[in-house]
Amino acid sequence: QVQLVESGGGLVQPGGSLRLSCAASGSFFSINAMAWYRQAPGKTRELVAAISRGGTTNYLSSVKGRFAISRDNAKNTVDLQMNGLQAEDTAVYYCYAEITGKTGISYSTRDYWGRGTQVTVSP
Repeated sequence: QVQLVESGGGLVQPGGSLRLSCAASGSFFSINAMAWYRQAPGKTRELVAAISRGGTTNYLSSVKGRFAISRDNAKNTVDLQMNGLQAEDTAVYYCYAEITGKTGISYSTRDYWGRGTQVTVSP
């Protein structure tokens, strides 16, 4: 059974930094794209940053220059370094991964989500 487990959320003052980490565990063939999403109260979930297996990244425009996504393919992890945090960044942050499994000679790909970690930016 594949699981994504996040860590690193918390309370930080405006202008501060946090680093989120997510580790995939279980049995699978490969991890394709990985990403971080967030959902603030009363708002829809939005893509914050994504990274391909080869390292190509893309970011939500409001976090460009402040956040950096990275991954370690050997460890099956993805991190999000968040600097210059603002009150508008307050949300639950979710790890996402597109994972391919193998059963016999068959491959199947599906989306996986972590349970989320709370990030609160407040004085």
